[in-house]
Amino acid sequence: MSLKSKVAVVTGSTSGIGLAIARALAREGADIVLNGFGKPEDIEAARSGIEREFGVRCAHSPADMTKPAEIAAMIAKAQADFGSVDILVNNAGIQFVSPVDEFPPEKWEQILAINLSSAFYAMRAAVPGMKAKGWGRIISTASAHSKVASPFKSAYVAAKHGLDGLSKTLALEVARDGITVNCISPGYVWTPLVENQIPDTMKARGLTREQVINDVMLEAQPTKQFVKPEDVAALAVFLCSDAAAQITGANLSIDGGWTAE
Repeated sequence: MSLKSKVAVVTGSTSGIGLAIARALAREGADIVLNGFGKPEDIEAARSGIEREFGVRCAHSPADMTKPAEIAAMIAKAQADFGSVDILVNNAGIQFVSPVDEFPPEKWEQILAINLSSAFYAMRAAVPGMKAKGWGRIISTASAHSKVASPFKSAYVAAKHGLDGLSKTLALEVARDGITVNCISPGYVWTPLVENQIPDTMKARGLTREQVINDVMLEAQPTKQFVKPEDVAALAVFLCSDAAAQITGANLSIDGGWTAE
């Protein structure tokens, strides 16, 4: 499979799952727009590394996923600089762990904005160009929490359920335009986002670090193993292929059997 001449925008892609997806798409020949925060030297290392290793163009957009105007501008700049946006991967996400009655309202708003609303604004901006070309792939990193709930994650679970519904709705709207819209729903993937929520979960549940990993995170996954970012990236690449042209409106689990139970 080749994605040469395709342009992919991957939000939240300066580390973790997003960076793995960006690298996997670049390996297939796609030009890449990275997005996300981090140390400038780390972002530049990731950006230049993609260009050097895969021989594609790679840019970085610092667009803030809580700001609709910046999201639209990111898509517009990618179209202007690279000629199109053929693949959109909505991957930006944050987490916060707290009981509902203690959940800070500003954290609720921030999580809904970054994990759900940002995908809407990116889709809204990218779809007209995809329709004009008669080809597009929109993939959103949802979560096992788009299908089932866990305590103390009200905003995240609500946002991920919403992302599933948003993706299904758009899939129906563009079903005859050569555009597919799907969610990938990983279980626990060993990324900075997961690692960083361990202290909050320790506090909320009164557990040790080892107990959080084994009795909370991996308790849900029958394989008792973390999903690898590269596993998620491989599924994203497949969804961009011609073989996946009839997969749309789907929410594909990659969770070690979590949601089978």
